[in-house]
Amino acid sequence: MKITRKVKEILSWYESDNPGTKANIARMLMTGRLAGTGKMIILPVDQGFEHGAARSFAMNVPAYDPHYHFQMAIDAGLNAYASVLGMLEAGADTFAGQVPMILKMNSSNSLSREKDAPDQAVTASVNDALRLGCSAIGFTIYPGSDVAFDQMEEIRELSEEAKAAGLAVVMWSYPRGGNVTKEGETAFDVVSYAAHMAALLGAHVIKVKLPAAYLEQPEAKKVYEANKIDGSTQASRVAHVVQSCFGGRRIVVFSGGATKGEDSIYDDARAIRDGGGNGSIIGRNTFQRPREDALAMLDKLVRIYQGKE
Repeated sequence: MKITRKVKEILSWYESDNPGTKANIARMLMTGRLAGTGKMIILPVDQGFEHGAARSFAMNVPAYDPHYHFQMAIDAGLNAYASVLGMLEAGADTFAGQVPMILKMNSSNSLSREKDAPDQAVTASVNDALRLGCSAIGFTIYPGSDVAFDQMEEIRELSEEAKAAGLAVVMWSYPRGGNVTKEGETAFDVVSYAAHMAALLGAHVIKVKLPAAYLEQPEAKKVYEANKIDGSTQASRVAHVVQSCFGGRRIVVFSGGATKGEDSIYDDARAIRDGGGNGSIIGRNTFQRPREDALAMLDKLVRIYQGKE
């Protein structure tokens, strides 16, 4: 595998990491149709824990089968496939070496109480990730939650262990709970803050939601307005989120969220590309559609990140 100049540049940002971790970051960046570009599309299938099997897969029955998602990521030419322990165990042997895997280490569920203190249970180990041949671990934090500090301590320990074993760390950073309003979960200032926290916690790849133009925090709003931080377009907001991650020295991808129209998905991808983001992590918007439609959508997303659409 010949590493491109762009990927070498990205690897140079991670100055404390060992060759094993850098090799796994490179493996994700050099896999699939976007290999070598510095752009990524990741397929995440961890929604069953939070929403249940029917809410996740009933609209596309073949997606109940874990093998469906491995094959989707491979056939679409994606950079990586992220899922939880049981899903990866159900296909890790059949698809060994065919697509980089990210083991999602913690999960929540919609049957639990969630208000001021949304949380997730740790459901896997670093040894599981190594046993399955994963390139990275994944972990969600909820900045704003009353248990956010506990989550940060959990990922500190898991991250230390993963990096020592040569794995990369992917962090979902979703503001939620405490004093964060529903609108504030995607506020421009809050999403940027959450992304910065993930960088400070040592994430190699940071996953956040696309930010809206709304500013949530009164003190932050003063700074944004006084310094004329541009949030007028989706691309400019993406650019600021990327800037918040060490001036663009961390990989930042944006989630697709709930199922929505195709035009909206493509517009989001163009904004991520134009704002300097590294790509998309898109799940329900693909696997809840028929396979042919999902592959066509992913093909167009790849072409957008290639600058062809």
